[in-house]
Amino acid sequence: MTGEQIPHKMLRQDAYSTWLGIEILECEIGRCKVGMTIRKEMLNSMGKAHGGISYSLADTAFGFAANTHGKYAVSIETSINHIEALDEGDYIVAESVIESVKNRLGFNIIEVKRGEELVALFKGVVYRTQKDWE
Repeated sequence: MTGEQIPHKMLRQDAYSTWLGIEILECEIGRCKVGMTIRKEMLNSMGKAHGGISYSLADTAFGFAANTHGKYAVSIETSINHIEALDEGDYIVAESVIESVKNRLGFNIIEVKRGEELVALFKGVVYRTQKDWE
């Protein structure tokens, strides 16, 4: 299986990301860009998107990009800074770029954007196993 195919396989097997409506916009070795639309059932008690929504989108981009190198990769530490509130109907995009694979740990910063506006900043550490994607 080629690295570009792995995120598509991952998405097909991921009921949560499918429920969120996440779509793969671009994908190549070391890079994945995903997007989704905020729906009414994703809003919190203040009528804004729950913080877990932008977090989930960024985490999905992170995981997909990390796995394009052909080995199972899992996040071991992540965090997010929410910069702007999101509303129902907003379309948000997250892109993860993992340029070098030198050891078992990978570090990444993912920007979540609404158009050109930065709405969240996600940071993650990934651990690469020795298990190959098939």
